[in-house]
This record gives sequence, C-alpha cells and structure tokens, in this order.
Amino acid sequence: MITEQLRNEFLVRKDLTFLNFGSFGACPRPIFERYQQYQLELEQEPVLFIVKTGLEYLQQSREALAAFLNCSADDIVYLINPSHAVNLVAKNFPLKAGDEVLTTHLEYGACDRTWEYYCAQAGAHYKRQPISLPLTTKEQFVEEFFKGVSNRTRLIFISHITSSTGLRFPIEAICAKAKEMGIPTFIDGAHGPAQAPINLNELGADMYTGACHKWMMTPKGSTFLYVNKAYQRMLDPLVISWGFNSTTPSHSSFLDYHQTQGTRDFSAFLCIPKAIEFMQQYNWHNVAKECRQLVHDNAQRFCELVNSQALAPVNKDFILQLFSIPIRTKDPVALKNMLFNEYKIEIPVMPHGDQVFLRYSIQAFNTQAHLDTLYAAVKDIIKTTDLIQVD
Repeated sequence: MITEQLRNEFLVRKDLTFLNFGSFGACPRPIFERYQQYQLELEQEPVLFIVKTGLEYLQQSREALAAFLNCSADDIVYLINPSHAVNLVAKNFPLKAGDEVLTTHLEYGACDRTWEYYCAQAGAHYKRQPISLPLTTKEQFVEEFFKGVSNRTRLIFISHITSSTGLRFPIEAICAKAKEMGIPTFIDGAHGPAQAPINLNELGADMYTGACHKWMMTPKGSTFLYVNKAYQRMLDPLVISWGFNSTTPSHSSFLDYHQTQGTRDFSAFLCIPKAIEFMQQYNWHNVAKECRQLVHDNAQRFCELVNSQALAPVNKDFILQLFSIPIRTKDPVALKNMLFNEYKIEIPVMPHGDQVFLRYSIQAFNTQAHLDTLYAAVKDIIKTTDLIQVD
C-alpha cells in the first residue's frame, strides 16, 4: 500500500506535477543520504576508499544486485548508463561484411545510432524490423519480429520496455526462440529492473543491460551489464586501465577489465543494496502493482481525449508503469514547454519516426490528482491552441 510516508520519502519538487519518472528516475531520501555518506567517506580517506574499502562495498553491491536479478555476481559489471553498455558490446561484437543485427523500429535512438555506427564500420546491416501498432498479442509480436531473421542474422538486440512507446516486449519468448535458432540475444533493459520482474537465469538472454537509476531509484550514473560467460572474453574494455593484464588479477578478467578503470566516484553503484532494502521495506511488489493500476485506469480516457488509440491492450503483458498516448502535434517541443512553463507539468513529448507520444510514468509519489491535472491541461490546450490536433 502506498502511504503518505512513502510519498514523502521522494525529493521531487512539490510545486511540479512530476509525470516523468521514466526518463532519469528520482532518488528517495534514504537512498540519497546513503549516497552522500559514501561520497563523504571517499573524500575523508580517498586512498583507502578507492583501493580497498570501496572495492569491498562494490563486491557487496554486485552480490546484492545478483540476488535481485537471479544471476552470478561475477557475470555483472557496473557502468554509468545503458548507452555505455550498448557501446561496449557493439564495438566488440564480431561483425563482418554482410552480417545483420536484428532489432525493431521502436528502439531507443541513442542505441540505434550506436549500432548503425559500428555496423557501418564492419559493412554489416542494422535491420530495424517493422512492428505493427497497435499490438494485439505477444504471439503477433514474436511472429512479426522473427520475419526479420535471415541466414545473416548474427545478433538480436531488443528492448525490454521501450522508451518512446512505453511498451513491454515479450522478451521471454524472443530469447527462447532465438536460442533454438542459435542466435545470441542482447536485451536493452534500461526500464526493466524494478518495473518488470527479471530472472536472468531463467530468461536466457546472453547479454542484458539495465539502469538502476531509473525504476530501482539509485543515484544517477548507475547501470549494470550482465554477460553470459560464453561472451565475456569477447568484450575488450572501452578504457584500457589497471584492470587490463593486472599484476594482481582477480578470479575474473571480465571484472578486472571493466571494473578497474582509474579514478572515478563509483558511489552511485554502492547504493544498490540500500535501494533493494528500501523496496523490501515498502513491499515494492504491491507498490508497483498500485502504480500500474493507476496507469491502466487512466489510459483509455486520455486516448479518448486526444482521439487516438492505445498502442497495445492495456494490461500487464504490454503496459506497466509507463503509458504513451499517441498524439498529433506539429510542434512537440512547444507542447512540452507549454506543459512545463504554464501548467508546471514535467512530462515528455516524444517524437519517434512519424509519430509523437505524450508519455506519463507513475511512481509511488504520484496520485490520481496528478493525472487529473494533466488531463485538465491537455483539455485546455486542445480548446485554446492548435498544438494538439484531435480531428
């Protein structure tokens, strides 16, 4: 149950209607305070922290996260964001001329650019398979997606939950079918951890990156990359530093190469155990369920307001704590600015291809009143401006 005490744990500004948790998350007070404690300890004795105690904390953090994700702690490393993780894999994946990396046409733009860059260098093709919207069933999605497979497909790269559409993809079925076909899988789970259940041992993805600073609520710059042991030696580090050919190697070159990369403040990584403890304290399964219900309860009325259709059936198969409303607008930037400046609503207006989405995301501090405020603002904008077309 979401209590007022829980709502007050978040530091987001009370003068805003904050419906954009999905972009960068927001850190609750107890987790943020733990973050500051680590930073203070770092500054009080930098040498001890960076070469000894901080590394011990890092091990404890990876063990806690591994238990949360159900995988081995030696198969995950921390990076600052999912884009870093995608670059690490894309730069190292052994592509040759004519090879293909299969994805959808609904992926995150920064990841598209990364794969397009490295595929072009190799003479390979980044194949963005069209997916029909609105979705109808998971089976329909899987069937359409695998029509893009050819004898040149070397990797499947696909979102767990997309950024612009907010849709949850059936990655379990995709990973299972890909494994049958002998095609490795890399899941972009930027929005996955703590919004969707994740069991990496059962999922069978060969690689998975997830942002802890989004729905897990850790400080910014906290992401993990899971890699199946069969692919770990493939990944040369983006930064060659003390972990490479270490004179005091650990039992895992995967950790040495990607964890030991010179001087940096890795305090955000260390807050993951506190974030897991925070979620356990408030029975986060039920909190997320309440948030999801609020998302679902309001979806249809927003679609009717702007005369559009939901991108998928409004259920937990496809829609969790994010909902993207298809809208028609000639100026997404002006619309976002108006919502923020005149109505004090923080919400993204997201172009993707030839479509635009107004995406609300719901976290424990949100209430029905926040969505009512958004509804009234959109209704007023339709009535008084030409920024949203409904005909």
